[in-house]
Amino acid sequence: MDHTQILLRPVVTEKATALRDGANQVSFFVHADANKIEIKKAVEAAFNVKVTGVNVVMKKPSERLRNRRASHVAGWRKAYVTLAPGEKIEFFEGV
Repeated sequence: MDHTQILLRPVVTEKATALRDGANQVSFFVHADANKIEIKKAVEAAFNVKVTGVNVVMKKPSERLRNRRASHVAGWRKAYVTLAPGEKIEFFEGV
C-alpha cells in the first residue's frame, strides 16, 4: 500500500493537540489492515521526519439500539506516532 492509502486523516481533538505539544506525538486514522511498520514508513515518507515509535488503537464496529431500532456504528483504527526529539509535523501552523 502507498502512504496515501495508509494514512487516512489526522486526528484533530484536544487530546491529540495536547500530545502533539507535550509528548511530541501525532495521531492519525489509518487503514484497518496497516501494521506498525507500514504506518512508520508511511509517516516518514509523507512528512520527511524520523519516527521512534508507533502505538495502534482499534475500535471494533458495533451496533447501537435506539428506540427499538438497531443502527450500525463503524469501527476505526488510530495510530499514535512518536517523533524523534527535534522533529515536528506542522499540520495547521499559520491557520
